[in-house]
Amino acid sequence: MRRVNLLLLITPKTQVACLNTTMNVRQALEKMRAHGYSAIPIINNDGEYMGTVSEGDLLWQIVKNERISIEDLEDIMLSDLPRKNDTPAVKVDASTEELVAQITNHNFVPVVDDRNVLMGIVTRKKVMQQLIEK
Repeated sequence: MRRVNLLLLITPKTQVACLNTTMNVRQALEKMRAHGYSAIPIINNDGEYMGTVSEGDLLWQIVKNERISIEDLEDIMLSDLPRKNDTPAVKVDASTEELVAQITNHNFVPVVDDRNVLMGIVTRKKVMQQLIEK
């Protein structure tokens, strides 16, 4: 199995907007809006990757509670939010096939170490550029 050097493709966690499991839905919405993202990784206080929240996840929460106010969203914790399309993470030594399989269905793929700590993300754009160059 061919391996891609993810370290050449990764956007480090320090350059990625992340949500924390202790945040509420309003904070998640505000962070997504501020960064212009349609999905953001979620980490816990130890930096472990816990999943991804998307605009759709947040929208369905709002639609489910049709008379919800922006203030009410402060009472819904991100850890309690149902998520439909969690983005599975890959290990830093993932094969090219594994990475391509994940990036086909998502805008980005979280990259984790052996302890499941988020190292950063690889975007679909970077993978496509790398494959075109080879």
